[in-house]
Amino acid sequence: MRILHLGLSVPNMNKFHNLFTELMAEFRNNGHEVMIVGPAFDKEHVGIQLEDNIPTLRVPTLQLFNVGIIAKGIATLLLPWQYKKALKRHSINLDFDLVIMPTPPITLVNVARWLKKKHKTKVYLILRDIFPQNAVDLKMMKKGGPAYLYFRGKEKKLYATSDHIGCMSPKNVSFVVKNNPSINHDKLHLLPNWSSLQPLQGHKENLELKKEYGLENKFIVIFGGNIGKPQKMENIVALAKSCSDIKDIFFLIIGGGNEKEKLQTMVKSEGIKNMQVKDYLSKGDFFKVLQMADVGLISLSQDFTIPNIPSKSLAYFNAKKPILASVDRHTDFGVILENLNAGLWAEAGNTELLKEKLLSLYNDEEKCRAMGKNGYNYMKDFLLTTSAYRTIINKVGQKSVVTQD
Repeated sequence: MRILHLGLSVPNMNKFHNLFTELMAEFRNNGHEVMIVGPAFDKEHVGIQLEDNIPTLRVPTLQLFNVGIIAKGIATLLLPWQYKKALKRHSINLDFDLVIMPTPPITLVNVARWLKKKHKTKVYLILRDIFPQNAVDLKMMKKGGPAYLYFRGKEKKLYATSDHIGCMSPKNVSFVVKNNPSINHDKLHLLPNWSSLQPLQGHKENLELKKEYGLENKFIVIFGGNIGKPQKMENIVALAKSCSDIKDIFFLIIGGGNEKEKLQTMVKSEGIKNMQVKDYLSKGDFFKVLQMADVGLISLSQDFTIPNIPSKSLAYFNAKKPILASVDRHTDFGVILENLNAGLWAEAGNTELLKEKLLSLYNDEEKCRAMGKNGYNYMKDFLLTTSAYRTIINKVGQKSVVTQD
């Protein structure tokens, strides 16, 4: 097939891949003709580039990341117009068989509808953020307000335009159905997060890293990724504070985002000595550091009413680390962990219970090892990029060729 991927977060694929570009590389590896459209990451890389042997159309846009909500909103609204203009300007053959697009953003539905009308192109939606409800949950938007009504209209058009919708979990499917009664239920199906397996390093390398970080003889609880409102890091600060009397438990936070400075201020002002906040690492370097830890940490705001499945759990599974999750009551992530016996969870905001769960891991090395192994096996069997590829191919009605493992 000829496939067009409309993306928002599209890294320089000559350097590394993320969730979505890794999937596009899998399509390419299986003989499909793939093109990716994404924002230009600098002024020198604009227009058609060849990145990891994938034709990539880099489009000049306004600043989309690490900006205020109004600036980001304007940039997102302009995105479909900018993408359409770039596709026309570069004389791209628009007769694609399939458009694959993730959320965010929902505004790219305008491009998908245009291609569908022009060439009867099929549209596959990878549903990850459910917007605008997530913005309402985080008090970034008022339900019923002009902005909400506008984006809610876009969301409905997105579901109507999509021929297939891949959702992260059973509760994800249920939420969409409940809140969109007119939707064709047959469009919805499970498409869990995916990744490729990274090779594991040895015990000696882990000990050397612990020494490098000054964390020898520590029980390390690690959090990696975005530090923003969705992660509600206040709950993790409260957990660290409650564990201050246990001298060998240490919290290592690695990442960045709009709330990072606030987190650093909290750690300093509250005199928390058992937590360190470090800058983003490359995917490969983070995975190395992750392997020296004992527990992988997940945190979601208790204000969420939409069911989220954090993609960072994939790295924890891959590294054979048990997961400790502080999550809202609307997600089924905690239940999934329980069913897999790959980690423990508590409702976000319940510091006492979360500490109890952490201590049960701290006091049982064998439990940690067994849970880590369960998560690894689950990922190997069900969460590889090849599995996501097969799911999509089966839904769009094409027979899969042999995948390149």
